[in-house]
Amino acid sequence: MHLAHVALWTADLDAAAAFWQRYFNAAVGPSYRSARRPGFVSRFITLPDGGAEIELMTAPWLAGAGSADRIGWDHIAISLGSAAEVDALAERCAAAGALVSPPRRTGDGFYEAVIAMPDGTRIEITT
Repeated sequence: MHLAHVALWTADLDAAAAFWQRYFNAAVGPSYRSARRPGFVSRFITLPDGGAEIELMTAPWLAGAGSADRIGWDHIAISLGSAAEVDALAERCAAAGALVSPPRRTGDGFYEAVIAMPDGTRIEITT
């Protein structure tokens, strides 16, 4: 088990990617546009020397009233190692009322589920 990435909402995806590249020498990956959530766009950046990944995310609803998504840090992602482990933990969390989003394959190829701590802080569990 290891930390897979942290996620950050931003109003300007290109400016955020350029910031991390300029000041931290991060490698910037290609843009991903979600078919399931129209308007959602993300890019992964990777810090040098085997460093962590940061998922930069943007969407038009960030400024909207009533949106749970806000500019700033959004979640951490924990890699459990296999789809079976994701399914098992998701099932345990569902029974406890802590499952936010059931396991699924995302458009960019990840197998993930989302759970929440008692205060609502989201944790993405992935393979």
